[in-house]
Amino acid sequence: MKVAIYGQTYNDSAPDYVIELLNELHKEAAEITIEKDFHSFISKEHNTDQYSTFTLTEGLDASYDMFVSFGGDGTILRAITYVKDLGIPIIGVNTGRLGFLSTFKKEDAKKVVQEFVQGKYTIVERSLVEVSAASDIPEFSTLNFALNEVTVSRKDTTSMITVETYLNDEYLTSYWADGLIISTPTGSTGYSLSCGGPVVVPTAKSLVLTPIAPHNLNARPLVISDDTLIRLKVSGREENHLVSLDSRIASVKNGKEILIKKADFTIKMIEYTSESFLKTLRNKLLWGEDKRN
Repeated sequence: MKVAIYGQTYNDSAPDYVIELLNELHKEAAEITIEKDFHSFISKEHNTDQYSTFTLTEGLDASYDMFVSFGGDGTILRAITYVKDLGIPIIGVNTGRLGFLSTFKKEDAKKVVQEFVQGKYTIVERSLVEVSAASDIPEFSTLNFALNEVTVSRKDTTSMITVETYLNDEYLTSYWADGLIISTPTGSTGYSLSCGGPVVVPTAKSLVLTPIAPHNLNARPLVISDDTLIRLKVSGREENHLVSLDSRIASVKNGKEILIKKADFTIKMIEYTSESFLKTLRNKLLWGEDKRN
């Protein structure tokens, strides 16, 4: 078994749980590599000299069986920039807050290995959304994809922007709002949900267009097929607006056409039988809970 480990370097409790995971991996004679900065972070309290390291550009390949992310959902979103199109299955151990994507509690880090070895899991392929290279946004020249969403939003102003929107070259509408979210099924439980979007199961072949604070009661979230080519053009009082891919942000000049589509590869997520999507929906979003009953 080959395992890569990644995490945030600001959580002081993380190293102890990483060591628990490492001890469990040693029982399986696993080959282990740790992200370079996280390796340095853990080595402050534990001896990690025996482990190799990887970076954003080298040290990983498609032969790895698992990529373990220690942190919250934001850490998972950064983890995909390491995995890219290598097809390494990702699992998250939550050391953050909600942890919708990071399904395992940190106290259960050992179970990540135990249930994997026992085969108590399935691999779920999560679709990605990308900003096409034709959009010519230098900040996204190498990492132009997102697991959760692409967002266009206002910058340096309290005024709303107008987002002219086309689907497969057919005009849809011009959203007058603070911005527009183009969400994947995975991202439907994130920013899009906070703006009134629907929850979509991860395997659905769809995208969701969710306006941010629109000044129009008729501007509702729209679910579309994920093979749709989306074309956006922003206008407003300022010269620039923001485009974000998950947590990566670029400033873009108003009037530039932004082309958005489903990426041609997927991210594999490990879904354990004990931590299914529906169970997570109930436990972490309190889905359908009614205090009257």
